[in-house]
Amino acid sequence: MAAARVLLLLSGRPESVGFAQSVCGLLGAGPGPGPWPTHCGWKRGQLLLSDGPFPGASARLPLQRPPFCPFAALDQQPRPPGTELPTGRGVDLGVAVILQSSDQTVLLTRRTRTLRVSPNLWVPPGGHVELEELLDGGLRELREESGIQLPARQFSWVPLGLWESAYPPRLSWGLPKYHHIILYLLVISQESEQQLQARIQPNPSEVSAFMWLGADVAAAVAATEDGTETPRLLSQELPPSVLAMELADGAARPLALPMSTLLRTTPATAEDTERVSTGTKFALGLWLQHLGRQSGAHVDPGCAKEAQNTDP
Repeated sequence: MAAARVLLLLSGRPESVGFAQSVCGLLGAGPGPGPWPTHCGWKRGQLLLSDGPFPGASARLPLQRPPFCPFAALDQQPRPPGTELPTGRGVDLGVAVILQSSDQTVLLTRRTRTLRVSPNLWVPPGGHVELEELLDGGLRELREESGIQLPARQFSWVPLGLWESAYPPRLSWGLPKYHHIILYLLVISQESEQQLQARIQPNPSEVSAFMWLGADVAAAVAATEDGTETPRLLSQELPPSVLAMELADGAARPLALPMSTLLRTTPATAEDTERVSTGTKFALGLWLQHLGRQSGAHVDPGCAKEAQNTDP
């Protein structure tokens, strides 16, 4: 069996997490929406989490899961006869990069329809962490998916938060086949959106479109409630669409992406509806909080939920 990527500090010693176990639940997550402050440390492809401080901890970050997390549901109800989850597997580790330009926009990419996991979702560049440092893994994924390689000493970075991810994301879609803890890293480039845009060369096997979001649109997306089917009314101040670039026949062409697409929630039944992933909404909210702390500006809690006791 491959080495465990996600470990929890339980009973004073690190323990691997079984595939079917809820990481948030093991760390004491209650019935509320969260997030839950979590102490974490990392080294070469491994993440150690604890609900209390420990020697070697690198940060204290908000840990969150969606309200419809299948592992939380499996913890709370008897498993139907005949249902089987993978055995001999742990929880995988992923990293996603919120790339911020010098003019304070962030990059999102749309996953292709042909991918087995989370097709047609808008997400930041990211993927599995190998035996490497988390920042190195994030920069590698950024380069592989977008073609952007950031010059050394021309960017800064800070960990934003942790997300417990399952696919399929709801039990109504079927039993989960993938289980990850995603670490969102904010990477702040000294280059402008225009400079970064000039170097983008998306990998067409993984990316079908990309766009840059400013704070106003990101706030509307972050505020969209997942876990409810109640339609959301668009603010009159929001543009009807956002400019994106779509890949077609080996070239990128402009795409007017409807704002309503970005505000969609996760459907109850399995389908590859284009939308922003729930974890990405969480990360965008954390990015807005970071911008607010840097500028001293007030962040509307209706637009970016407060990450309690966060200390990256």
